[in-house]
Amino acid sequence: MIGYIRNWYQRHFSDPQVVILALFIIFGFAIVLLAGDLLAPLIASVVIAYVLDGGVEMLRRGKIPRFLALGLVFFVFIATLLIIIFALLPKLSQQFTQLFRELPNMITQGQDLIMQLPDRYPSIAEIFTEEQIKELIWSIRSQIISIGHNLFSQPLESVVGLITIMVYLILVPLLVFFFLKDKEKVLNWLEGFLPANRELTNEVWFEVNQKIASYIRGKFLEVFLIWSITYVTFVFFGLQYAMLLSFLVGISVIIPYVGAAVVTIPIAFVAYFQWGIGPEFAYVLIAYAVIQFLDGNILVPLLFSEVVSLHPAAIISAVIVFGGIWGLWGVFFAIPLATLVNAVIKAWPTTNNNIDNKQEQEVEPA
Repeated sequence: MIGYIRNWYQRHFSDPQVVILALFIIFGFAIVLLAGDLLAPLIASVVIAYVLDGGVEMLRRGKIPRFLALGLVFFVFIATLLIIIFALLPKLSQQFTQLFRELPNMITQGQDLIMQLPDRYPSIAEIFTEEQIKELIWSIRSQIISIGHNLFSQPLESVVGLITIMVYLILVPLLVFFFLKDKEKVLNWLEGFLPANRELTNEVWFEVNQKIASYIRGKFLEVFLIWSITYVTFVFFGLQYAMLLSFLVGISVIIPYVGAAVVTIPIAFVAYFQWGIGPEFAYVLIAYAVIQFLDGNILVPLLFSEVVSLHPAAIISAVIVFGGIWGLWGVFFAIPLATLVNAVIKAWPTTNNNIDNKQEQEVEPA
């Protein structure tokens, strides 16, 4: 057993650069796991600056001076942040509150509909009794009431929570600006802590950097486009809670394969209780299906062509694993993290002495 472990270690960790890469990855994951909450503003600032730096570099390629390009990109970022805070969030909050207040009435109507099913379809009565249906509806109602009470009775747990949010709204834009402005200084300062012999780490980072940068920027653009298109579509059909539902559709693209299916439920739920089973209900669901089709078959290939070459099973597994560790952030960065893991596995050098010896024996003359 000890010999097996020794041989495994020699195959995978005999190169000092491999040890450096392994320590670098372990150290990065440890910081996020152990101090993720404390460093949340810093991590968010780094991610935002990383995304915005692509816009700065694009403007620089257009012969615009860096400081002017930085100012334009940062101005757009601040304007977008202000629009989200003062225009979108109040409307989302209003529609969310209104929907939660209407849910008891919707559930009552749904209960009446479900109770009629055994009379229309006797086969259902053989599977579910009337008492089981009532118990299920009562359980759903209780859960919704409990969630609503927790949301509205303590929207902010304390004054400290409100102050923390205000501090974040000030700190994050400042950090983003300084990270963009002093990008080279920050990178040079970080390189001072790394060993000189780090070719393998540089190789992995060079391979992953372009893919991760393209993916994150493309995903932000995809969320914005799908959210906007869906909002205009729902408003056109007159669907209630259009802003809230379109926001859910936009966020759903973060979770590959699963998000679109999950968001279909609230859309169909609201559409049914607004119009019933009728032409408007069918039109909304058809329009939603068309948006999902265009997103999956046109928009995603355009934004992410050759960015990510992972098997769907690997993507779903990454969403489950990293989402379980880091929540929504883990879901959003699941594919970049999976790409990083894949690049490390491909670049990881191994030395198999048995194979080398066998090849040398085959070359030697008899």
